[in-house]
Amino acid sequence: MRKTERHLLIKQIIEDYTIRTQDEMLAKLTEMGVSATQATISRDIRDLKIVKAPDENGVSHFVLFKEKETAESKSEDEKRLIQMIEDIVLKVERVHFLTIVHTLPDNAPLFAAVLDEIKPPHIVSTIAGFDTTIIISKDDEDAQLVENFLHHPTTATIF
Repeated sequence: MRKTERHLLIKQIIEDYTIRTQDEMLAKLTEMGVSATQATISRDIRDLKIVKAPDENGVSHFVLFKEKETAESKSEDEKRLIQMIEDIVLKVERVHFLTIVHTLPDNAPLFAAVLDEIKPPHIVSTIAGFDTTIIISKDDEDAQLVENFLHHPTTATIF
């Protein structure tokens, strides 16, 4: 089994079972037909950033480490959106709870689709034409946050 396949299986095992030790992980992998050494499992745990965390009873078990996002560690979705804003957005205007985004020709539907897919919390819905996307927010405050993000995508956030 290749490393990437083994990593996916280890992640699945950690999500589905309570694994407290490397020996338990090795036993579960063996049970699933995967042959690996203790050293390999140890490297996999390090590579996958697996840590021990207490369960509801205070007993430690393996979990995937989840970093808290900072301005420096934006999500992949946010990075993709920022790149799109920089590449295709020409002008941004706000009218109450609506944010009007003018894009390069034939890019508004794609921009709206990305926003709809990512579902930022301050956006209710989008409507797109040929080169204009209307972003609908629930109120003026949310629309102001969206407008600020579109004007300053690398420093402001809507996530």
